[in-house]
Formats: sequence, C-alpha cells, structure tokens
Amino acid sequence: MTQKKDVPARIADNKKAAFNYFFEERFEAGIVLEGWEVKALREGKVQLTDGYVVIRDGELFLIGCQINPLGTASTHVKPEAARTKKLLMHKDEIKRLIGKVEQKGYTLVPINLHWKARNVKCDIALAKGKATHDKRHVIKDREGKREVERAMKDRNK
Repeated sequence: MTQKKDVPARIADNKKAAFNYFFEERFEAGIVLEGWEVKALREGKVQLTDGYVVIRDGELFLIGCQINPLGTASTHVKPEAARTKKLLMHKDEIKRLIGKVEQKGYTLVPINLHWKARNVKCDIALAKGKATHDKRHVIKDREGKREVERAMKDRNK
C-alpha cells in the first residue's frame, strides 16, 4: 500500500486542544527525537493531550508529550517518557511567535504529530484560551448535531 506524498500520515492528535483553545495561526515544526522515540512513534505509543510549547532563549521546546518506550528498547539507553523535546523552526518565525506570545497573551499548543517524508513533524498553533461559556456552547452544538443525526437515522429505518 503506497501513500500519497501530499497527505501526511497522522501519528497522534491533541483533540483536547481544539476544545480548550481558539486557534489563530498554525505552524509546522520539526522535532528532535532519539532513535527509541521514533520506533515508539511508529507503534503509536504517544500521548499529546498534556503537551504545551515554551520558548527559552529563542528556541521552542515541547513539554509534556509522553512517548512511552517499547519493551524491546536497547539495554544501554535509559528511555525517559516525558523528556523535553526541541522543536525546529526558522528564526524569523520564532521571533514572530515570541512577539505574539509576549504581547497579546497567546499560548503555543501542539495540535498533532505526523510523518512528512521520513521526518516527524509537529503542528503547533498560536492559540487563545476559551472561557467556560464558550466550552458550554461547543458541547451544546455537539449534542444538537447528535440529536439531528439520531433523528435522521431513525427516520431512514
């Protein structure tokens, strides 16, 4: 089975981020990984929901992303599941992000991990937090859609 070059293969999604934040802009960043982490990603042993991005000394770092090691990890490597991972972006993009995060109260949130060619990429979003009433509105809309789908399903029987 061959995969199209245009469509990136998803590794993990952060579904909680879309519920908790409004996304203003999206960016794609490379991610620095160790060998055992890449093998674990191929097996889908990753959890992204508690992850967030911080800026230190003009560089981006992904914190809170859990990559669980495989049972067959090497004997000479001590895998650390919650290791801080460096994100790779162009300096001008990072400077723009620094300005927006510091001035306007935005935060950087990881959206997903995916394969692009043979590299692992991380989509991050410049986001603003949602208020409680916004979250309630999302839940209400979702439940309304479910009701309509159920009614249509019952009607078609």
